[in-house]
Amino acid sequence: MRSFFRVVWLVLRKDMTVEVRSFEIVSTTLFFAVSVVLFFAFALVKEGQPPGDAAAGILWIAIAFAGTLALGRTFEREGKSETLRALLLAPCDRPAIYVAKLLGMIGLLMAAELILVPLVALFFQAQLLDHPLWLGALLLSGTLGYAAVGTLFAAMLARARSRDVLLPILLYPITIPVIIAGVRGTATLLDPAGEMVMVRFWTMLLIAFDAVFVVLALWTFETLMTD
Repeated sequence: MRSFFRVVWLVLRKDMTVEVRSFEIVSTTLFFAVSVVLFFAFALVKEGQPPGDAAAGILWIAIAFAGTLALGRTFEREGKSETLRALLLAPCDRPAIYVAKLLGMIGLLMAAELILVPLVALFFQAQLLDHPLWLGALLLSGTLGYAAVGTLFAAMLARARSRDVLLPILLYPITIPVIIAGVRGTATLLDPAGEMVMVRFWTMLLIAFDAVFVVLALWTFETLMTD
């Protein structure tokens, strides 16, 4: 178990070191996420009045789109330099490689969310920061579920020529329940008449999705990468 976490830390540190030197994926992901929110803001906000109940959906759409871009760019780098092949040939537990990639993706998406939340709150006049703990729980659990599936598929398609097309085709149908639960939980949180019981329900549903997706990904990662 100790060697498992050591491998996780070494792979994660490697990815962080490369990204700190290039700042390529972070900058493109943040720029794309902010651009999505700005596009919706200019298209939907009329005379300073945003459409009702739009903030939750736009927030999660921006997260999903930014996550897809980040997943593709991350493993594009791995495929070009054959780093992923080298990692798979290393004498270590392959699920540890998946966990390291997953943690890196979660950290990247959470960094994007730190910018997206106040931006959506500003442009769409949404009280997103009134319940920061519940919002954080929704975002963290939703990000984990989305990244768990996305990391698995992105690693599997790293050497595919049409990975940019295949990734969203495979990813979105499976993660639709996560996105819907995140949108409904956030919308309930923003609704003045919304009940916290329902926010708790959507959060627990997201946690259930997380458990299923992470377990299945850990179980199938080695098999899929071997094939």
